Amino acid sequence: MTDSATPIYRFVTASRTDIGCVRKINEDSLLALPDAGLWLVADGMGGHAAGDFASQTIVSQMETIGVPTGAVDLHARFAQRLAQANRLIFDHARELGGGTIGSTLAALMVQQGHFACIWSGDSRVYRLRGGVLTRCTRDHTEVRTLLENGTITPEEAENWPRKNVITKAIGVTAEPDCEMAEGPLADGDTFLICSDGLTEYFQDEALERQMVDAGRDLEGLCDRLIAHALASGGKDNVSVVAVRCRQEPWPQMQADGVFPEFVGSL
Repeated sequence: MTDSATPIYRFVTASRTDIGCVRKINEDSLLALPDAGLWLVADGMGGHAAGDFASQTIVSQMETIGVPTGAVDLHARFAQRLAQANRLIFDHARELGGGTIGSTLAALMVQQGHFACIWSGDSRVYRLRGGVLTRCTRDHTEVRTLLENGTITPEEAENWPRKNVITKAIGVTAEPDCEMAEGPLADGDTFLICSDGLTEYFQDEALERQMVDAGRDLEGLCDRLIAHALASGGKDNVSVVAVRCRQEPWPQMQADGVFPEFVGSL
């Protein structure tokens, strides 16, 4: 239940997906459900009838999420549908002979003045607040593990031959393997959810400049980000979802007419 201490937010959303310049199919899928407070990008792996099936299965399950009553309800609905999608992808892989089929996931959920990011793999969620960009997710990749262990340097990571090998994905294990980060929402927060087809061509500093320059023009932001990825080679499918959060004032309560003074006592 929403009370007077909980801010009211409205959302502006823009999204784009492109097959890129090399791939023959688009294995990315995206979803924007502002009424539910849910946005996501899923990047499938496994090729036709596999990777596209995996990402589309996640989206089709989440499309049934409805309108939750609050943050706890949204999380429960999300978890149930993600578990179902994971089972469907896992079973489909066995039907096709046991090859690796799966999908990354980067999801943003907003309810009751708070946000939560849930992810698996290397699709990302960013937040721009006060002109400063923060990466809300941490890549589940082999190169990230090596960096954190001190096995390789950041300079070596840039050209690591297995740079795009992910260590987690939806559908490759019997149960979903995800990570979550959460925090309070602020007026004017702008979130960017994207597949690695975008971050292949953008350092975080360049993304920050693009988002600051775009201001409230989310449609233009998505167009420019996709165009840059394609102009830079477009080796992979590329998908972006941009979400801007605007806090609304509480409506003023007004009474019709004037109540007369009570006369006498009960």
